[in-house]
Amino acid sequence: MIDLFKINQRRYLGNKTKVLDLIKQVIDENVKNFYSFCDIFAGTGSVGAFFNEENKKIIVNDFLYHNYVSLRAFLSDEKFDEKKILKLIDELNNLSVFEENYFSINFGDKYFCKKNAIKIGAIRKKINNWFLESKINVKEKNILLTSLIYAIDKIANTVGHYDAYIKKEIKEKEFKLKMPDIDLKRNKNNEIYNMDANTLIREIECDILYIDPPYNSRQYSNMYHLLENLALWQKPEVKGVAGKFDTRRLKSGYNQKEAVKFFEDLIKNAKAKYILFSYNNMKDKGHSRSNARISDEDIFRILKQKGKVEVFEKEYRDFRSGKSEINNHKERVFFVEVKHIVGVMELLLLE
Repeated sequence: MIDLFKINQRRYLGNKTKVLDLIKQVIDENVKNFYSFCDIFAGTGSVGAFFNEENKKIIVNDFLYHNYVSLRAFLSDEKFDEKKILKLIDELNNLSVFEENYFSINFGDKYFCKKNAIKIGAIRKKINNWFLESKINVKEKNILLTSLIYAIDKIANTVGHYDAYIKKEIKEKEFKLKMPDIDLKRNKNNEIYNMDANTLIREIECDILYIDPPYNSRQYSNMYHLLENLALWQKPEVKGVAGKFDTRRLKSGYNQKEAVKFFEDLIKNAKAKYILFSYNNMKDKGHSRSNARISDEDIFRILKQKGKVEVFEKEYRDFRSGKSEINNHKERVFFVEVKHIVGVMELLLLE
């Protein structure tokens, strides 16, 4: 029996796995039938995967490359040779290496013990060489990289992200690459993007647009710099105790003071029948870095331009790197059935 792992088996800030039932409830009660579903801030892709069916079209997008790699591995309909991949995974799991490499020099004895860091770097080099030698295609490369990302996430010496590592002796842990659970039959209509959401919104149309942007000032490019570095494999210079590379080009406007402006632009250019917007009620509740960037007043003002706004809530304990407790923390889904705006051509026809 093949040992598989699923798309939602990764630690990720803001992961919506625990509130999928709320999202489904909103859709079941207010939409019922739909064909296309777009998750434009997909992250690990758990929401898009939840609604992925053979007779539907799932559009997923994430600005971070390592997420895009995994989204293509799980949700694209690109062909791959499963038997070959299983053999290569077995070869990588049994790789025996001792020579230092880029990854072990920069991240060994920090995020991973030195032995595992050496092996991670060696595995990444192998995958790169196999692709350059045309031994594997793009889909197969993405599958192997996804397998590596999910495997090391389970043993990382962190609290769940890579903004920092735990400063204590690292116990050696065995890690094992597995096969992603991929169903190509369900993926035949899907589209996967690695773009800025505000750029992509101008190019797509869908029945349901699901929006789950970053909430606060914590940049995901900083939280997941190590995985981004590993996926890109450009071997940049890293700096500081955490070993981060220059991620300025990966910063999101939704984490900054201009978040309202970006959100308003996104909604203005959305071409969808229904809009679902996930945003928690963390405004001014916690540490300043954790507080929501967009106020409820702005959310209602902007969404009302598309139609009547309804709010659905669920008590929720989010994934937090610290020990602080936030009382009355709720995950909320704002729902809009987009009102039909009569265009110029339609007015002429009516006359």
